[in-house]
Formats: sequence, structure tokens, C-alpha cells
Amino acid sequence: MNREKEVYGMEIIEGGVTAAKGFEAAAAEAQIKYKNRTDMALIYSEKPCKTAGTFTRNVVKAAPVKWDRAVVESKVKSQAVIVNSGIANACTGEEGMNYCEETAKTAARILNIDSKGVLVGSTGVIGMQLPIDRIKAGIGKLAEAKKADLASGTAAAQAIMTTDTKKKEAAVTVEIGGKTVTIGGMSKGSGMIHPNMCTMLAFITTDAKITKKALQIALSEDVEDTYNMISVDGDTSTNDTVLLLANGMAGNAKIRYGTPEFEIFKKALHYVNETLAKSMAADGEGATALFEAKIVGADTKEQAKMLAKSIVCSNLTKTALAGHDANWGRILCAMGYSGAQFDPEKVDLYFESEAGKIQIIENGTAADYSEEKATEILSQSKVTVTADIKAGEAQATAWGCDLTHEYISINADYRS
Repeated sequence: MNREKEVYGMEIIEGGVTAAKGFEAAAAEAQIKYKNRTDMALIYSEKPCKTAGTFTRNVVKAAPVKWDRAVVESKVKSQAVIVNSGIANACTGEEGMNYCEETAKTAARILNIDSKGVLVGSTGVIGMQLPIDRIKAGIGKLAEAKKADLASGTAAAQAIMTTDTKKKEAAVTVEIGGKTVTIGGMSKGSGMIHPNMCTMLAFITTDAKITKKALQIALSEDVEDTYNMISVDGDTSTNDTVLLLANGMAGNAKIRYGTPEFEIFKKALHYVNETLAKSMAADGEGATALFEAKIVGADTKEQAKMLAKSIVCSNLTKTALAGHDANWGRILCAMGYSGAQFDPEKVDLYFESEAGKIQIIENGTAADYSEEKATEILSQSKVTVTADIKAGEAQATAWGCDLTHEYISINADYRS
């Protein structure tokens, strides 16, 4: 594997869902909605996996969300995930649920695994029924093509894209109990992205040996600081799903909740989740820049999170970023309606990017800064706004993107 660098005692490595031992992946062209591109993906484990998951909080839940939640909450282990792009299988009633079951049974028969543990995922247009015959044919192609190499993992990441412009992958290794544990993942998401699980899907694989309780707690807690801290357009999808599969093939002593080993595992998982979350925010529909909002000096983490989310969700702030306009009043305004209490006359605000860092506000009023320099900073592909509210030691970060005319163009004819 191509070792890149160490972060927080972990090694960042090349790859995604096939980086961990025992995992294979594949992509196939099933012509579910798209033509001349792959639109189905498979993740397969040599050994049955313990599973964890988090799902959309939208009251309207797609059939795959209901199916996967039941699988995760059961004691059945999983060996495969079947994902399609193009059609979301949402608002499809009993027929949609039946298609989840047919997908699982077909995968189980072809892969010779337990159908009760087969997980499914769908993303795309809401309200359309899946062409189940094409799905079944696609599963056959996936089974024939599955491999453990990095290229197969990347192919799977590309197959689940809808309006995404880039594939999204991340992987790390970490030492736990003298054994090398690997965590890798892929995600998709570009529009209909908003905190509280965003049409985002993320699939994480690990060869760690870990209890199901520890696996679920690690995922549930980390989602709050990663996927639930991104927003593109304020729309929480019907299909949002994050699945975490652990096959235990690293050979480490079993990780249990509350132990030092659990904290090491959780830190590595956080890196993968945060990387995937930021890549989705950066690839927002029509976006030209990743927008990062940091709140420091908060009294509580919850206060910091409310303020950071409000900034990245502000359409006026997002359009100012698109125009490279240092309209800091919109940021302070967004903080003011966030629901969090703070003293606006103590706020210091900074803009930062590869072009430099400048202070925009000092104690709630405009600082002496160069508009030209501010425009240069705001013209980069990643822009960070840091607000110090001078109330305590807590902090939080949220991620979004700028809002351009292209967002409307993409969504005005999404079903076409």
C-alpha cells in the first residue's frame, strides 16, 4: 500500500473499502437510470461481519434505510452490501421493501451467504420503483467482478456517485494490541446534504476484532462530529445511511467499550469519517470551495456546534463566499439566529486560506483589514472562518460549501 504520512499516530494509506483485510468490492453497469457508466456496487467480506449503522432522521425513510436498520439491530452478521445509484427506492411502499428482500435473496444465492444479513443501499430519484430485473442481473456481474485490490474499491466508490463530481475514499492503519488494524471507507453525497445525516451514503470497513456494542457506540458518537456537521443545501435526505462492518481478521484482542483500545479505534474511525464528510461538503452541487467554520472559546461544545452549523447553513454567507465578498455581517447575523446565546461584542472573526489569514472583526466590530487581501483569501478552494466568542474552552467545526448558480442548474432538471 502507498503509505503517505502519519496523522495522530495513525498511518494514512491509499484505498477505501478494500483496504482492510478480507474485504472485496466491485462495480457493474446495470442501466438502472444511467447509461454508459457503472451504477451498482458490491462490498463483500470473506468472513461474516459485526455491523453498526446510523440512519436519516427524516420521518420519510427510504426502503433501504428501514431494511438496513432492521439488519443492524438484529444479531445476524453481514457479509455483503449491495448499492445502486440513480433511483433511491424511497416513497415506494410495500413494493420497495419487497425489492430490498429480493435483492438480499439474490445476493445470498449468488454469493452463498445468509440473506438475512445482506445490507442494501440506494441513492437517486425519489418515488421511482427499482427495475428489479436489472438489479438482479447486476448482482451477478458484481459477484463475478469482485476483487480485493484497491482499484476495485475505487470502482465501487465511483459507481455509487449521482451528481458527485469526484469519488470519495479514505483509509488508515493503526496499531491496537500489537496488531495492525485497518479502517477504510467510501461515501457519496453532493446535494440534499444537511446535518442530521445527509442524499449521503457512507460505507466503512474494518478488520478490527471488536464487540458489536463498541462498534455501534464508536459510530454513533463520531457521526455527531463528522457527517452531522456538514451541510450543502439544508435538505435532509430520505436515504442517509452510514454502515460500519467489522470482520475481525486483524487478529487483535477484542476491543471493548471504555478501554484505551476503544479510544484508539475511535480516533482512527474519526479520521476516516471526517475525511469523507469534508469531501462531500467540498463536492457540493455547483460548489467551487469547501467552507469550514470553526467556533472557538465557547462555553459548551453544544453552543459551539450550533454556531458553526448556522454559519455554514446560511445561504447569504454561502453566496458571499461564491462572490469572494468579505461580507462578515452575514456571518455574525447567522450566529445571532442560531439559537445559541453569546455576547456579539466579544466576537473576534478571522478568514483563512492558502492565501493567508486576516482578522475581520475585533470585539464585534470591523477590524482594519484590506478588502483586496480578504478577496484573495476567499478566492481559494478551501476557506476557513474562525470565530472566537471568548466564553470558555469548548470548540466545534462544521463544513459546507459556497452556493453558486450551478446548484440551481443541476437541481432544476435532476429527473431528466
